[in-house]
Amino acid sequence: MEHFVEQAMAEYESPLLGYATTILHDLDRARDVVQDTFIRLCQQDIPKVSENLKSWLFTVCRNRALDLLRKDKNLQPIDEIRWQRMAGTDLQPDEQFDQNERVAEVMKYLDRLSANQREVILLKFHQGLSYQEITKLTGLTSGNVGFLIHTGLKRLRELIPNELRS
Repeated sequence: MEHFVEQAMAEYESPLLGYATTILHDLDRARDVVQDTFIRLCQQDIPKVSENLKSWLFTVCRNRALDLLRKDKNLQPIDEIRWQRMAGTDLQPDEQFDQNERVAEVMKYLDRLSANQREVILLKFHQGLSYQEITKLTGLTSGNVGFLIHTGLKRLRELIPNELRS
């Protein structure tokens, strides 16, 4: 059991943190949600959750984050520092700086989409989830997920200046 949870943390902690941060707009609270998600994993019957572990983790993480939002309804915009912490470090410092600036700029435009559009786009392209996984996680139909992604990306293309698209 301990090994299973350690493996799950190694593979999913960072994606869950990014996902929770997009919902909560607060890195510290997102860390608490992710920690709670793994605590709940420790309380589960491993054979029952192991088959759909990724979906289970993202569902628990989402539900816990939404619970927190319902409690306080205090949303903040995502700031550049939070996204820099989640960005990869494979690049040279100057390249990393440029990428961080572009991500921060794109996030400003992403924040102009509806909450549903923003969530499904981030789940699809930032977290790499399939439509089926997004459907399970959000409770939306597959058609609705596809529509939200399509209309959200179309809107982003209208909003984002050409120099940020490369």
